[in-house]
Formats: sequence, structure tokens, C-alpha cells
Amino acid sequence: MSEQPLYTVTGDALVAVDFSPRFRPRPPGPYRRLFAVPGALAFTAANLVARLPMGMFSVSAVVMIAAARGSYALAGAVTATGLAATAVVAPWIARLVDRHGQARVAVPATAVAVLGSLALVLCVRLGAPAWTLFASYAATATTPNTGGMSRARWSHLLGGDERALHTANSFEQAADELCYMLGPVLAAFLCGSLFPEAGTLAGALLLLTGVLVFAAQRSTEPPVHPVHARGALGSPKPPWRAPGMPALLAMCLATGAVFGSMEVVTIAFADAQGHRSAAGAVLALQAAGSFAAGLLFGAVRPAGPAERRLPWCVAAMTALLTLPLLAAARAGSLPLLAGALLAAGMATAPTMVTTMTLVQARTPAGRLNEGMTLAVTGLLGGIACGSATGGWSVEHLSPAAGFGVPVTAAAVALTISLAQRGVPNRSGQFRAMH
Repeated sequence: MSEQPLYTVTGDALVAVDFSPRFRPRPPGPYRRLFAVPGALAFTAANLVARLPMGMFSVSAVVMIAAARGSYALAGAVTATGLAATAVVAPWIARLVDRHGQARVAVPATAVAVLGSLALVLCVRLGAPAWTLFASYAATATTPNTGGMSRARWSHLLGGDERALHTANSFEQAADELCYMLGPVLAAFLCGSLFPEAGTLAGALLLLTGVLVFAAQRSTEPPVHPVHARGALGSPKPPWRAPGMPALLAMCLATGAVFGSMEVVTIAFADAQGHRSAAGAVLALQAAGSFAAGLLFGAVRPAGPAERRLPWCVAAMTALLTLPLLAAARAGSLPLLAGALLAAGMATAPTMVTTMTLVQARTPAGRLNEGMTLAVTGLLGGIACGSATGGWSVEHLSPAAGFGVPVTAAAVALTISLAQRGVPNRSGQFRAMH
């Protein structure tokens, strides 16, 4: 039945007022509803400032060390050492955050990391021995997982609203892609247009400012859960021992190998085509595809439980990763490869969003930052392994054949995702995450 107009009296006349659906105000979209949560916009803006340097530090360190010492081998070894130190230190920092609160731990941890960056600049400037570069960059491993802390705040603020949490996780993944897309560009611009140390100094300033403002937003900070004595009855399990978590961490390792190998192989392919300087722009297209897909994925209502969606997302990622392999092997065209990477990137964000949703569901209560940091550590370990494997395949086979490495890593992730189904959540009960 169609709705009839209502009437109101104006003077001596009856005036029709149409309340048909086409004149009703449009309900707010998912992102507008998300940022209508009190305090959400403030902590998100601060977190983005703190997160941007994550894509700056590695590039800035390589440019700075190579310019001063004339050795890319030394620069690469220093950054690799920092990555290894982060894999060891980051879960420990996250555990302290869960135990004592974000503000109490993130600020001093960030201060140590910033001092490490400043020490690196001074050691490079003063021509200090090479071992001081390794020690200084290793100190930056205390940088807190800002993305994990932001996701923990969303989980606290949104409670059991899983649709809103899906939107929040999608936004966070898109933010990760944006920062890792813009960070290297900003670092290269600062180091090239100003002086080699400019990227590191700017990154340290942004990190410190962002974390200080983020930590100041106390109204949205998750409460600290009571920590039981070790071995006491009811003591929460370590996140890596929770049901379903080992498989998710293994999946993160395989997914990280996709990212690490793709970066190395793409750079080698562009260099072989005589366009090495265009490699950054080509890789940025992959991040752009993931960024757009992440925002779109967050705006739609997910279908079915997350554990059922995950294999489909990984299968789509595996299928789309064959496009760069075909573009490189059959056509050998860099523009065609760029288009293939843009398409392949569109499956990355849905896969990572669904993975992080399951990590949040399966991490024991009170250890959420540690659980998500373990997932990030798995990604970093996979990136390191993927970079090494991709480099070997390029050197011993060919740049085009190297694109088979990310496809293989994605296939491994798909196998793992198919093997882990029907896993209980943190409460020990099976839950369908609609």
C-alpha cells in the first residue's frame, strides 16, 4: 500500500506534506556511523599520524646509509636486523600494553624508538663504526604496534556489534595500505629534496607526535584486564596457544611471503625492462587496489561467518595473483603488469580484514594487543622469507618466473585456511561471526 500524504493547516488552506520514501533523509552510511562514536575521530586521526612513519623508516634508513657509506649491502643488513629485532621485541611490548595500558607503555616505548632513530642519524653523520648502526636501528624495535592498539580500541568501543567491527577492521586495513603507499613516497621525497637524514628525522617526529596525541585520548582507551598469577587457575592462555591461532599465524606467515616476494620480484622485473625507477609507482598501484577494496569491503555487510569467508578471500587472492605471473611471462609488459598488480591488490584487504577479525575473536580476553602483534610479527617474518625466496628465484631463474613465488605462497595460505574450520572463539564456544 502506497503511503498517503499528510495535511497541515496553514491559515485557511490545507497544505499537503509528502513523507514518501524518496523524500526521507538517507540513513548514515557505515563509516559515518562508525566515526559518530564519541572519541573515535580523535584517536583515529592521531593513530594515522603515528602509523605513517611505518612506511618511511626502512626506505629512509637505506637512502641515508647508502648515501653516507656507499653500500646498499650495509644498508640492507641494518634494516634486516631491525626487522628481526622487531619480531622478537614487538610481542613483548604488546604484552606490556595489555597488562599496564596503552598510554603507560606506548609513550616510553616510542621514546626509546625515537632515540634509536636519532642515534642512527648521529652515527651515520659522525662516521661511527658499522656496529653502532645495527645497535641504533635495533633500538627502534620498541615502536608499539599502533595499528593493533587502534583495532583494540574499536573492539572495546563497539562491543558485540560485529557488523560495525567489520567496518572498523576494513578501515584499519585500508589505513595500513594508505600509510605503506604514501610512506615510502614521502621518505624518498624528503631524502631527495632536502638531505639524506630528512626522512628519518621527519618519521621520528611524526611517530612521537602521533603516539603522544593518541595516548592522550584516555576516554577511548580499553581498560586493563586483571592479570592472573602464572600458573593460577583461570590464567589466560598465551595467544599463540589459543584454539585456531596457530593456523592463523601460519597463514599470516604465508601471506607475508606474498608481500615480500612480490616487492622484490617486481623491482627486478622493472629493472630488467629498463624502468627500475618506475617500480615504486607500480607497487603503489597494488597498494591502491587494496586500499580501495578495503574501503568497499567495509561498506558492505559480510555474508556468513568469518571462518567460512576466509577460504573464499584467500582463493580470490590466489587466483588474482596469477595475473601478474601471466602479464610478466606472456606479455613482458610493465604497463600490463601494473594493471595486473592493481587487480591483484583488490583481494589483499578482504583477506587481511577477515584474518584480523578471526584473530580478534580467538585471542584470549585481556591479551588482544599481543594477539594482533603476533599476527603482524608473522607477516613480517613472511615478508623476510618471501624477499629472500623472491630474490633467489629472480637470480637463478628469471624475473618473470619469480612471480610464481607469491602465487605459491598464496596457495599455501589457501591450504591452511581450508584446514582450519569450526574453531571455537576465546570463550571456548563456537560462534558464527555474521
